[in-house]
Amino acid sequence: MDLLRHLRHFVVVAHELHFGRAADRLGMAQPPLSQSIQRLERELAVELFDRSRRQVRLTTAGGLLLAEAEELLAGEGRLRNLMVQVRAGELGVLRAGVPPETPAVTLRALLDQLATRAPGLDLELHELTTAEQVRMLTERSLDVGLVHHPVDTDGLRFGAPVDVPLGVLLPRTSPLARGREVPLAALAGLDLVAAPRATAPGWHDHLLAVCRRHGWQPTRVRPARNPEFLFGLVLAGGGVAVEPATLARREPRIAWRPFADASLTRRTSAVWPQRSAHPAAPMVGQLAAEVLATAEPAPPTSPSVPAARPWPVLFDTTG
Repeated sequence: MDLLRHLRHFVVVAHELHFGRAADRLGMAQPPLSQSIQRLERELAVELFDRSRRQVRLTTAGGLLLAEAEELLAGEGRLRNLMVQVRAGELGVLRAGVPPETPAVTLRALLDQLATRAPGLDLELHELTTAEQVRMLTERSLDVGLVHHPVDTDGLRFGAPVDVPLGVLLPRTSPLARGREVPLAALAGLDLVAAPRATAPGWHDHLLAVCRRHGWQPTRVRPARNPEFLFGLVLAGGGVAVEPATLARREPRIAWRPFADASLTRRTSAVWPQRSAHPAAPMVGQLAAEVLATAEPAPPTSPSVPAARPWPVLFDTTG
């Protein structure tokens, strides 16, 4: 027996106290409506309406049932609306990963946008490298991540990518900082300070390949997991880093210069499992692209540099 359907019929008849008008409101014929009420009465073993007179009246049982039925049907409506929000990704828990080097302003903007778009969503945020995020996504212990390309793993879906221009970080006292641009080949003899290969193998290998192709074979790669340690190694001399201009703004003793002979970019995008994905994952991917595009603008150009400096991508993640 579809109890809720019969209760809906009962509530309309109870308000109208007329089977004909109630049938019209429900968009059904009167005989099936009468049969529905009779079945409900048989199920509950009570009479809900007094039909002994020309006017239909509620019995004592019918009056008591009306308040309970209305509350039950209202609860059903709330439950259905709740499930609609869950399916839309507006409620529930979302386990998300972001790279450790994500700037505070970028993270704050993403959280603010997410709170505005889905205020009922409980975000469980984790600081994870690209490799850690990919592993957890494949293990289904993470719902969505923010990774650096290239990522060569099956079963993942990527959001819109954002390409951030990269340049060289070096001490302001370095002779190389006197120029407006730095050729990659001019870094010969210097170490590269970068995140360990295990954090993002695809990006690490791509970066070294580009450096070699443009005449710089780093003497060695010195691992640095967090910006403060990276700044310390760069300021100690003998090593430089390849990072966005925004990172240099955290340390006044560090200068950022674009490359003169190569336009290197780092591609970042949201990623989530291709099958049985969290309903909010595509929405988070779109928000991440919007926030990253505005949070990492291209560095300003000087009067001697063309204003429309191109930033071509040196790799294509589609193959």
